[in-house]
Amino acid sequence: MSLSFEEIKHNAAMCRAKIIAALKAAGRTDGVTLVAAVKTQPKELIEQVVRAGLVSDIGDNRVQEFMANYDPSLNVRRHFIGRLQTNKVKYIIDKVCLIHSLDREELAAEVDKQARKHSLIANCLIEVNMGSEISKGGVEPEEVLNFAQSVKKYPNVCVKGLMSVLPNTDDKDRLIGMYGDLHSIYLQMQGKFDGIDTLSCGMTNDYELAITYGGSNMIRLGRVLFGERVYNTEQING
Repeated sequence: MSLSFEEIKHNAAMCRAKIIAALKAAGRTDGVTLVAAVKTQPKELIEQVVRAGLVSDIGDNRVQEFMANYDPSLNVRRHFIGRLQTNKVKYIIDKVCLIHSLDREELAAEVDKQARKHSLIANCLIEVNMGSEISKGGVEPEEVLNFAQSVKKYPNVCVKGLMSVLPNTDDKDRLIGMYGDLHSIYLQMQGKFDGIDTLSCGMTNDYELAITYGGSNMIRLGRVLFGERVYNTEQING
């Protein structure tokens, strides 16, 4: 069951305080965009949170949920943060400000094709599989620069930076090391390509580490805002 609005409001304030502290610890003077991961959250709650100004960016993991919750009158920036199937690109291409999960050539080609139909440039992040986990999408770290170069042939795709979901581990030193490596790749991207300005990493369990040690300027928070997710059969099958 979702938390109450007041509980979510409290959690959002707590997260923003921790973001400020993490930035201070890193000696950073820039900011961090908080993307609320709204997976399984009811449409009414999402709208309430947005209209109250608690968040200005929301991210969906599933196209079906994205479309069910989509309201063009809602003043919010929408992100797609889950693994994206090529046959679903057409449903979201003109509705999102950023696709976080560009990780293969066929997806880049389809994003380019669908963006061209709408006469727009699709902003995307290359997903990096820092832990080389079979269960996750993403480009291997050593292939990121080559993949970014290959995407340049698609004029309606604009790579803005990187995204990663690090392994779920309590090994803080391992996470710090991985975030340092990810940030190094990001800096290499900035040195080689124009317009690289977004590093989307850090979730409920590790967003403070991502900010302090990984240079993250965009985090994706779900459970720490909304509480534990509750799944039903329809959501799982969808």
